[in-house]
Formats: sequence, C-alpha cells, structure tokens
Amino acid sequence: MAEFRFETDRLILRDWREEDWAEFFRVTNTPAVMRWLGGVLDDEGMAKQRARVEACRAANGFCFWATERKVDRAILGFCGLKRADAPGSSVTGEIEFGWRLREDAWGQGYAREAATAALGLAFARFGAREVVAITVAGNAPSWGLMKRLGMRRREDLDYVDARYDPPWRDGIVYSITRDEWESAR
Repeated sequence: MAEFRFETDRLILRDWREEDWAEFFRVTNTPAVMRWLGGVLDDEGMAKQRARVEACRAANGFCFWATERKVDRAILGFCGLKRADAPGSSVTGEIEFGWRLREDAWGQGYAREAATAALGLAFARFGAREVVAITVAGNAPSWGLMKRLGMRRREDLDYVDARYDPPWRDGIVYSITRDEWESAR
C-alpha cells in the first residue's frame, strides 16, 4: 500500500511513523484534550488505540492520520477517517471522521483545516456517499465544528456506548452526504 500524505496550507495529514506515537500521546493524552474522549488513557489504552489506528489503515487504506504542522513539523494530533465500530453503534461500518489536537493548537483553525481536508478526501478519494462524526452532547467545540463544516445533527442515529459512563456514554451523531458537501463548496 502506498504511503498516504496530503497537504493543506498549514498542515500535513500523513501515515504514522514509529517515532510519532510517543509525541502524539505526550501532547494529546492530557486531561484537557481527553475531557470528552473517555479520559486520559493508561499504557494499555494507548497501546489499544495505536493498534486500532494501524489496523484501520491496513484494512481500509485510511485512518486517523498523524497531523503535522508544516512550519515546524510538530505533531499536533490526528485527523482522518475510519470505519465506525463502537459497540452498539447505529452507524457501524460507515465512514466516520474525527480529530484530536493538542491543547496549544486549539483556536487557530487547525481542526477546521484538517477536517475539511479529511471530509474532502472521504468523498473524492475514498468513495464515501455519506460521512458521520460522533461526539457527546457536552462537547460543544466538536459539534460546533461539525455544524460549521455543513454537517447536520442526526438524532435518529444517536446511540449509547456501553463501554463508557456518563458523560461519555451517550453518542450524538452528525452526518453529511457527498451531495451536501459538494453543494457547499
């Protein structure tokens, strides 16, 4: 499989390198970043997350890619695509997009820039007809970005993720179709 790399004005979304993982977890596995993502991961949780990302890449040709800032090559976090696979999910098998950025990268437009690239790739390169994004009701910054990207709230697809306790248990879903994406561009 060819190496994946996609550039935006300020970012590079790319396949992971061995040396990325320690830095990724150092800058994103913090109480502030993980507040709405199930809490800070222990060593086992970090290993499982890495394995899921790598398995997704091997199976689909896409994953939550390492997201690097061009100007200084800093790992800001990840952004990309996966097949939705949460237990009990109403959208299992659909292309899901998501992101996680380090706290000092918040508020600078990086999430929107990376998310716009990932959604565009989902439709243009990976053949998605619809893309979903999942968060929890309390995570207003995430669902706010989903709305700014043109996604619509899909209460009919909300579900309970039994792996978590509140406030992380009740997943809310947003989606956007290829036609909606293209008409907004």
